[in-house]
Formats: sequence, C-alpha cells, structure tokens
Amino acid sequence: MPARRPQMMKPRGRPLQRPLAVALLLLGPLMSGCASPPEGVLAPVAQTASDATEVSIMVATTRAPSDNPGLLYSGERGARIDFNEIVVSIPPDSRRKIGEVQWPKKIPPDPARDFATLSAKQMDSVAEVEAWYDRNRSSSGRLLVFVHGFNTRYESAVYRFAQIAHDSKTDATPVMFTWPSRGNVFDYGYDKESTNYSRSALELLLTGAVAVPEIKEITILAHSMGTWLTVESLRQMAIRNDGIPAKISDVILASPDLDVDVFQQQIVDMGAKRPKFTVFVSKDDRALTLSRRISGNVDRLGQIDISNPVYRESLERSGITVLDLSALQVGDSLNHSKFAESPEVVRLLGQRLIAGQTVTNQDVSLGTELGASAITLSNTVGSVAGAAITAPIAILDPNSRDAFTAQSRRFGQGLGAAGLTPNLSGQLPSAPECDAAQDCR
Repeated sequence: MPARRPQMMKPRGRPLQRPLAVALLLLGPLMSGCASPPEGVLAPVAQTASDATEVSIMVATTRAPSDNPGLLYSGERGARIDFNEIVVSIPPDSRRKIGEVQWPKKIPPDPARDFATLSAKQMDSVAEVEAWYDRNRSSSGRLLVFVHGFNTRYESAVYRFAQIAHDSKTDATPVMFTWPSRGNVFDYGYDKESTNYSRSALELLLTGAVAVPEIKEITILAHSMGTWLTVESLRQMAIRNDGIPAKISDVILASPDLDVDVFQQQIVDMGAKRPKFTVFVSKDDRALTLSRRISGNVDRLGQIDISNPVYRESLERSGITVLDLSALQVGDSLNHSKFAESPEVVRLLGQRLIAGQTVTNQDVSLGTELGASAITLSNTVGSVAGAAITAPIAILDPNSRDAFTAQSRRFGQGLGAAGLTPNLSGQLPSAPECDAAQDCR
C-alpha cells in the first residue's frame, strides 16, 4: 500500500450542528461593515485635487458587466475576461489615516477628502493592455497581482487595492484580478463556487504576464477566499506545466480561508518548483471562526496558532513563513483585514514582502519595519527582548530556530558585558508532548 501522507492537524470537536443561517445571522452585521459606500463611486469625477495622488491600476475580471456606469461590474459571472484601466485619486496623507479607504459620504466625491475615480476605461485589445503596462512599468520590473476575498463588490476591491498600492509605496506595477463575488454575507457558497469558476482565468492572466520579457518577477497578494482561488490556480498551473514558472517568485496569503489539510495537499501537488509562500494569520480572526464552523469544524490556515508544534513543524518543513498578527489592533471589528489596515504591515508589504525579501524574527526584534517595542538596556538586550517578549508581530520562518538561538547567545553576551546574569539558555524551549486525550491547540 502507498505510504500515508502526514496531516497537519486532525479536526477536533463535533461538526457544526446549527444551521448555516444562524451562524451568518450572528456575524452578518459585522461582516457587512460599518457602512456601505454610496452607489456609483466608479463614475469618473470632473474635479481633481492638486495635492491628491493618482493611482492607475489594471483590473482583470470574470464578473458580468453592469449597465450602471457607476458600478461597471456586478457580482454575477461573466462569459469572458474583461480588462479595465481605473485611475483612483487618493487624498493626501495629512487628511487620511494610512490603511483606511476614505469612502465618500455622497456622490460625487470630493477628491480633496475622499477616494474618487478619475477615469475608468475598458481595454479591448492586447495593444491597449501593453500600452498601459508601458506607461506604468515599475523600475524593478516587478508585477503585483492582487486577488480580493469573500463578500467584496467590484468597487470595494478597486478602492482597497488602490489603497494598498499607495500606502505600501511598493515599486511594483499594480494589477488586480477580481472574481464574481456578490458582496453579500449570505452568498458564501456562491462566492466559493465563483472562485472555482475563475481558476483558469487567473492562470491565463499569470501565464500571459510570465511571457512578457519586461516583467522580471511576479508577486501575488491574495486575501481571504481569494487565497483559495490563488492556490488552486497555481496548483493547476503546476500540474499542467510540471511546475510553476520561476518568474512567479512570491505568494502572500493574507487571512487565508483555507482548510489546513487541503492547503498541505495543494503545496504537495505543486511540487518543488513553487514560489516562496508567506502567510498572515491572526488567532482572533472572527470571519474565519465562522468559516471554520460552516466548513466541517476544520482549522482555517489564517487562524492557526503558530505555537502549536504540529503546525510549526509542518510549515517549517514546507519552507513557509508565517507572520502572526494576533497582537495587532486595527479598526476592523472582525480582525480579518489587518494586512491592509495596519500601517506597520502595509509598510512591511511595500518595503520587504512584495519585493521578495524574507522577513525573520530578527527583523521584528530590531523594531524597524514593524514598530516593535523593545527594552533598551542595550542594543543587544533590546533586540532579543523585542523578539521574545514585546514584538506585536510574531514570525515563524524556516530559519527561525537557528536565528533565535544565535540571537539569544548575543543577548547573553550583552548582559554579561553589562554586569548582569542572563536567565536564558540560548535554546528554544522544546515542544510539549501531546497525547490523544489532550487538545494541544
């Protein structure tokens, strides 16, 4: 018999007993957001603001067109892939909070205070797509492809990505892939099937980008249910081509709504020729709590506890870096969009992750990109204290054990030089044993 594949974690607890509708009613008001934006925000405005920033993004979509010019696309499924160029005006940083989308309270919006659409043009030919890329080509030759999540209308996806591209200050050409989400909390099943409907379209977009000589590297940033679409498209590409093209170098999964066991198998199916994966998780993600309950009570990848030895060992073996954002506090009541709303994480995206650079525990300890607080007895003391005690973002990366051990030794040397006796062994604590009768999560 073939060898049995090891699993990351067996689901514990009983499957969901209550009807899906009850769970959705409990979290529905929160998942719908505090306020809905006014309809028609994608209708271009005539006025501009001299101190606002213009962000041009290319949007590829499998949504069906809308007859409303202020919406452009609905949540229904289209028969083809459409391409659009949308230019969004973003107010100056002095009038907004980094990480937030300033939705207008009325139409037309005021570009001096609100996000506003300056132009929205459909691209009907390859020549138009190429011309847009030539105008917006980054100096690094890197392409950033964003895939949004569940319960997201077309205009919400456009403005959120414009905010990420602007606030991260990344040197990457911004492209968004948007799939048919109805933007309704009660359409979870429809949205999930829409991601499956769009797998080949996303693969086609990525394949086309790989073929462009001027594009040197591609980073994919996917959120929530969009991570399922992304990973499935990459898995499909790997099976079709015996691996994923090297140009697709980095994949960032933010709050991934992925069954942990299924994700492990998807990674196995991709084989060795796969991108570097970075995962943002948060144990207090309330949206993923609901997803877990309606998905057989199996842990979601975006809500795992990285202190769990089963997860740690499996992720380290797979070479996957995990950033735990549980300690970060943002305005999102569901704690499901910390990657976009936290100024520290947005800066980290732009300065390091989108550029393909690895982030380790040592980066957190220094407190530069992430704003980690640290005890300042000395530089050495502060570095390890930040990593072990006070850093708001905990990181699990394949080299974290060796890095932390070496750092702890330097910490001890620094304390010795200060005339103090360290209470550290310089070794990571061993993982506790877990027997069958114990819940180790």
